[in-house]
Amino acid sequence: MTNATPDQNNPNKFTDSKAVKYTLTLIGLTFLARLFIAAFTGLGIGESYYFRGVLNLSLSYFDQPPLFFWLSWCTTKVFGLTNLGLRLPAVVLFAGTSWMLFLITRRFFNARAGFWAVLMMNLSAVFTIPVATWFQPDAPLMFFWLATTYFLVQIMLPSDEDKERTSSQIYLLWILVGICMGLATLSKYHVFFLFVGIFIFIATKKSQRRWLTHPGPYLAVLITLIFASPILYWNSQHNWISFVFQGSRAATAQGQHFQIHLDWFLRSFLGQACWLLPWIWVPVVKQLYVSFKNRTTSQPYSFLFWTSVLPIVFFTVLTLWADLQYHFHWQAPGYMMLFIPLGYSVDKHLHTPAKARRTRRWLRFSVCFTVITITFLCAHMITGFWQWYGPKYIVTHTHLGIDDPTLEGNDYKDIKARFEKEGWLNNPNIFTGCPHWWLTGKVDWALEGKKPIVCFSPDPRNLAFLVNPADLKGKDCILISQNDPDAVNSDARPFFDSVTRIDDIVVTRNGRAELRLYTYYGKNFHESKEPRQDLPVYWQLIGQAPFGH
Repeated sequence: MTNATPDQNNPNKFTDSKAVKYTLTLIGLTFLARLFIAAFTGLGIGESYYFRGVLNLSLSYFDQPPLFFWLSWCTTKVFGLTNLGLRLPAVVLFAGTSWMLFLITRRFFNARAGFWAVLMMNLSAVFTIPVATWFQPDAPLMFFWLATTYFLVQIMLPSDEDKERTSSQIYLLWILVGICMGLATLSKYHVFFLFVGIFIFIATKKSQRRWLTHPGPYLAVLITLIFASPILYWNSQHNWISFVFQGSRAATAQGQHFQIHLDWFLRSFLGQACWLLPWIWVPVVKQLYVSFKNRTTSQPYSFLFWTSVLPIVFFTVLTLWADLQYHFHWQAPGYMMLFIPLGYSVDKHLHTPAKARRTRRWLRFSVCFTVITITFLCAHMITGFWQWYGPKYIVTHTHLGIDDPTLEGNDYKDIKARFEKEGWLNNPNIFTGCPHWWLTGKVDWALEGKKPIVCFSPDPRNLAFLVNPADLKGKDCILISQNDPDAVNSDARPFFDSVTRIDDIVVTRNGRAELRLYTYYGKNFHESKEPRQDLPVYWQLIGQAPFGH
């Protein structure tokens, strides 16, 4: 470990004590900014899809462990069923993640490196908003991943004063490791890579192999399994569907032969670079190489290498044959660990005359780009001003077919307004439905979960477990589709006496019509006359589990 300290008597020097103050200031300022973003920007597709899980507390869920649902259930009880109520745990936990990253980096290197590590993580696109603000499982995963790391470092890489610890103190640290690892397991299944990475680190370091025969790690594993028991029990009652679903993503699509897709592989590389920002991604990846090169001579670098490489390599190589689509954030835990050596690298470059000027320019550009871009995108997401004032050759003023990705951050409040106007919202004989899981979530959030909702799709995911279609037989349905009327005709119409197109719902932003939702009225919901074994809703209507066939 490196503990070099600049001249403490020079007030212009960036000292370790200043690094602590600057880090706390950075965490405080970004925390306040994210509170604003969390409160005033709409939920994205994934957030809206997860929303109903907060209304239906469960031991676990179809595609994710339960912790982030439980946390947001608590905050919505205090702050109401609002955007901020759902997202507050993520904002709070990421502030803790930043502090944990600082503490670990300071221990490995120095406090200045800790500040730069926290700054760069907060400037990278995937961390600063999606992980740090959105209602998703990543925020608790990152926090408890680093909390586990923090306690493991106390045990395996002790400082001089730590070497005087008693046996009971060491056991206490292993208990804390087990608790944090258990909470990480309740957050997201990615924790498997941390577990394996730590095991490889212990197995490949002679000085660490003594832990293989020490009771502490096994106590930690036992505690982790106890925390994971809700996930295991829920899955045992649902044909292990969560593990089957996640495992299927690593396989070739059903009915297709194994084939290498270099285009998917390239898309993964480019997507990861864009999510981190290319000028941050390149030096971060360089630190993966630096950690690999130093893994045999430096225990900190060895630890960092084995706790970072697995999720990055696994989810990247997987794209050679599995279509992971745009899930470029799945590698994020590995990248997070690499911000630790990156912080030290930045600190060294700033103290190297030949590299200092270029490094300062890179830092200034990174700060300006992230702050300006986030400000611009959030302002447009809330107001839609770019559609009003953007250059005509960029903003295409077609009818309602503008493909603006920031519309995902619109809460589609016009759906609720239409339901209230037509009297559908308070009509117990009417429920709603959609032909796609992602739109089902947007509609569900727009209606604040006040109507039962059914996903008429071969892939309803978690929604199939939160509403039982069999309870809705004989009722009418407002069916909503976005740019796909054929899906309503093929997958929803067989379950009704009739399905009639009615006036579309027009989604607006700041008074401007931006999206048209095809709207239908379905009468008398019932089992389809012809078996639809491809649709989970069919199996539920005949009294079977949605994915149990």
